[in-house]
Amino acid sequence: MNVLLSVAFVLSWSSGFIGAKLGAGTADAPTLLMWRFVPLAVVLVAAAALSRAAWRGLTRREAGRQVVIGALSQSGYLLSVYYAIRLGVSSGTTALIDGVQPLVAGALAGPLLRQYVSRRQWLGLWLGLAGVATVTVADAAAAGAEVAWWAYGVPFLGMLSLVAATFLEGRSPSPAEPRVALTIHCVTSAVLFSGLAVGVGAAVPPADSSFWVATAWLVVLPTFGGYGLYWLILRRSGITEVNTLMFLMAPVTAVWGALMFGEPFGVQTALGLAVGLAAVVVVRRGGPASRTRVTRSAADYPVVSRAGRR
Repeated sequence: MNVLLSVAFVLSWSSGFIGAKLGAGTADAPTLLMWRFVPLAVVLVAAAALSRAAWRGLTRREAGRQVVIGALSQSGYLLSVYYAIRLGVSSGTTALIDGVQPLVAGALAGPLLRQYVSRRQWLGLWLGLAGVATVTVADAAAAGAEVAWWAYGVPFLGMLSLVAATFLEGRSPSPAEPRVALTIHCVTSAVLFSGLAVGVGAAVPPADSSFWVATAWLVVLPTFGGYGLYWLILRRSGITEVNTLMFLMAPVTAVWGALMFGEPFGVQTALGLAVGLAAVVVVRRGGPASRTRVTRSAADYPVVSRAGRR
């Protein structure tokens, strides 16, 4: 089951970069993001009205925490990804830059969450970084001087935003139910992106049908699939393992980009994919000491342990 969840997560999360590429040619980022989240928020709020029991244990403090988590993990992260692609950074390169997230999360997991990383897991994390660097060099060389150098720093800011949200969630003493958290996150994003779109005069959607195709893609695959599975695997397996899967996003996205948009995919990209796969294997076999600590950390959150899902 964990393997199937991991595969579904990698494919669904990677699809978000492809969806952003699809939508970039139809509308500005604020427009696409607004219409991705407004209908979704309406549906989730309506569903919440029919399942009030899940909301009874939600405190004001936890609701506020989930608003901040949603703003960081959705609004901050997605805006940086869309903006980077709009600037001309390829979908594969954007995913590549986000690929350093596991090292950041792994370094901070011990002091912040007491989820310590074993030596073998560190080896896997650095191996994954090598795979990311391999593909990054290939993509940057193919892009040449067409993309401004500072544009590559935009997705880096989004990565830091997602890391911050991950640790904020992990430190919650009483995490919200999965559907409750997803609803709060999406409503937060709908409000923020609507305000941004209205502020820049980009709230009116284009009449082009390809815009709505891209929007539907983004709602179904990366939101319900990728975003939902991220928190599920985080709660089941811990930060190190879920973030190690992020190493696979770059090469998998590069494959998608090559097939759908003709983005370059050469020997270096294939090598990066192989190294990324090896990194995941190494971390998942990271030794009993690290696994014991992750299990003990999960027990610190009884609501999550009973739910068994995210």
